[in-house]
Amino acid sequence: MKALLQKQRDAFVAEGFVSAEARVDRLDRAISLLHDNRDAIPDALDQDFGNRSRHQTLMELYATLESLKHAKKRVRRWMKRDKRKVPLPLALVGAKARVEYQPKGVVGILGTWNFPINTTFSPLAGALAAGNRVIIKLSEVAPATAARIADLVARAFDETEVACVTGGPEVGAAFSSLPFDHLCFTGSPAVGKLVMRAASENLTPVTLELGGKSPVIIARDADLEDAAVRIMTGKALNSGQACLGPDYIMVAEDQLEDFVRHATKWTSEMFPTLLDNVDCCSVINERHLERLRSYVEEARSAGVDVREINPTGEQFSGQEGAYKIPFTFVVDAGDDLKIMQEEIFGPLLVIKTYERLEECIAYINAHPRPLGLYIFSRDKATQRQLLDHTVSGGVCVNDVMLHASIEDLPFGGVGNSGMGHYRGFNGFKSFSHARAVFKQSRLNLQRLSGTVPPYGDRADKALAHIIRK
Repeated sequence: MKALLQKQRDAFVAEGFVSAEARVDRLDRAISLLHDNRDAIPDALDQDFGNRSRHQTLMELYATLESLKHAKKRVRRWMKRDKRKVPLPLALVGAKARVEYQPKGVVGILGTWNFPINTTFSPLAGALAAGNRVIIKLSEVAPATAARIADLVARAFDETEVACVTGGPEVGAAFSSLPFDHLCFTGSPAVGKLVMRAASENLTPVTLELGGKSPVIIARDADLEDAAVRIMTGKALNSGQACLGPDYIMVAEDQLEDFVRHATKWTSEMFPTLLDNVDCCSVINERHLERLRSYVEEARSAGVDVREINPTGEQFSGQEGAYKIPFTFVVDAGDDLKIMQEEIFGPLLVIKTYERLEECIAYINAHPRPLGLYIFSRDKATQRQLLDHTVSGGVCVNDVMLHASIEDLPFGGVGNSGMGHYRGFNGFKSFSHARAVFKQSRLNLQRLSGTVPPYGDRADKALAHIIRK
């Protein structure tokens, strides 16, 4: 990997200014890579998951292609020099200032297994638009997909432009310790800390998208049925294995049963059966399945209200080739339970009840800042109250997760859920160095004003004139 990094850095230096044509060409090749293999890529993901809906993978491909096309369409505009104001009197004598967005050099991207296309190619869009060379570390948890993507990238790009590496945690650790010019990681807060610690040895700047426990607040004025449909549709994506997936719901105590009824009805309509249903995504592997089961069993043992959505009463023991667990509500789980301490990352949802909206605000603010916050309310004052008194990476009002699909919005976390952004112009800026350029006029104002040694009366008068409130 060190040799590959050096090859890319040498090629970057040799290229000099990266033209718009070169950037568009690289983006075009990434677009063609995904589009032309839209039949082969879902097969690899289905192999890794045991069962992953082809339609969900195509939706992931669509979202990723939109990122790449958005960057391709706008890269010439993003590259333009950004003129800045020069103060008087320098401006009067012809001094000029500007910002030039310069490629950082070689960018490292660490992708995930749950959305292995989007979490690599979406940041790749910003990195290529910014003129960088890129090395991608693909997740070992989805080996078939990693192998497929690595092969496709090697066909589409010279290794000095974009390259992929594969391997387990030891490769990921070595990758994070390389002296990249920028490092982008998507994953858990625990691993994010390790990545940031390794990057700090080289003072490598990082973009971290770390997920966490994204809450849903259903205000009393919300349409409960509509909220239930939208929440469960979002939760169904990848069977909850999504960094932005709703993790717990806060609903008024007297509306709990109505919400559960609507949510159960809609989920049963989406998935009348589960085990043999190709639309219902499997949990990625047995380890994660057992982790999810342990959350449910711990809650049951603690006497917590646990409600499964299993329309036909299927038996989930002894599965072969796939790992499924029913969509399950855990009602008013205590904070001492693991399901309230760890990101769920599966088809389980905690429902917490409240009497006053201020309780929701206090609870969210007492816990690590989430990647997403989902507000269901038609009342503008309620929306504003929740927006003004909480902090999160992003917010979706009257839906879940969809803010991340808007290319013109920055995507990223805050605090425990991450730092920095990718997607759109914000991603371009993340992978660029905003280089300040000042061009002085031929007239030497300092010398004329006497503000150079040896100082005297002219310096006193000049400074007295300019130092004001």
